[in-house]
Amino acid sequence: MEHGSQQGSDLATPAEFAAWLKRQLEQRGYDLRPRGGGQTRFIADSGIGAGTVSRMLRGQGNTETRVLQALAEALELPLAEVLVAAGVLSHAELTNVRNPSRTDPLTPEQAADELGITDPQSRALFVSMTETLRKQRAENGEGNNIAEN
Repeated sequence: MEHGSQQGSDLATPAEFAAWLKRQLEQRGYDLRPRGGGQTRFIADSGIGAGTVSRMLRGQGNTETRVLQALAEALELPLAEVLVAAGVLSHAELTNVRNPSRTDPLTPEQAADELGITDPQSRALFVSMTETLRKQRAENGEGNNIAEN
């Protein structure tokens, strides 16, 4: 997937996310043609609201972390892959989060600082995503590289 080139960013754009999502759904047998019924079937299968799915497929607006989590589960994909596809994280940011050069735990806010996430909405989304991942790892009994607040 190509990434947006706005001011040197390699984050996916909403239009790129929409194209990615369409490919994912079509690969799973959802017919997205007009009157194909695929979008309606995916809405029923995923439990994601009709308006939200429609907006994602049209490339409109930011998507909340909880919706991206539900999307990852519905597509049976790692949340990290969906976050990169949605433009929440770039490939480089994901690599930095997965392979930090630090050995001491980071708070989500420190991680956002180190990743250069300054936009308040993106920062809030990142912190929320980090908390979602932390809870998911705790439920799975896995270790945690990010300090508790």
